[in-house]
Amino acid sequence: MNKRILHSAIGLLSRREHSSKEITQKLLLRKFDQDEIPPVIEFLIEQNYLSHDRFAESIFRTRVNRGYGWLYIENELNKKGVSSSIITQLKNNQQIDWYLQAELAYNKRFGTVAIIDQKDKAKRVRFLQSRGFTSDEIFSIL
Repeated sequence: MNKRILHSAIGLLSRREHSSKEITQKLLLRKFDQDEIPPVIEFLIEQNYLSHDRFAESIFRTRVNRGYGWLYIENELNKKGVSSSIITQLKNNQQIDWYLQAELAYNKRFGTVAIIDQKDKAKRVRFLQSRGFTSDEIFSIL
């Protein structure tokens, strides 16, 4: 195992949680040999330096605090290489009221200003859709 790659990966993980896909991409950007990266990733997972569960939980908490819905969070976790079983487990373990989250995001963006016309309503719907809320959650607010 290449110690330079290991130290670089540990340095990345010391700043924040990463998925193995992200670590691999960042190590490749640092011009490390592609064949030497997988043993380092395996070592990091064995030593619990790299954990997909912790990574998914971290992303989840951050996105919820920033006002995003489940669809957005799920899509981001998929893109970052988190397995669907971990995503499902994360969704089942959380006690989040997504309707309340959608309402908080809506109120933060639009406040108590009334909807003027259909164009304004469409704008507000698009905003909540881009934040990852379901149509049921969106229309319950409007």
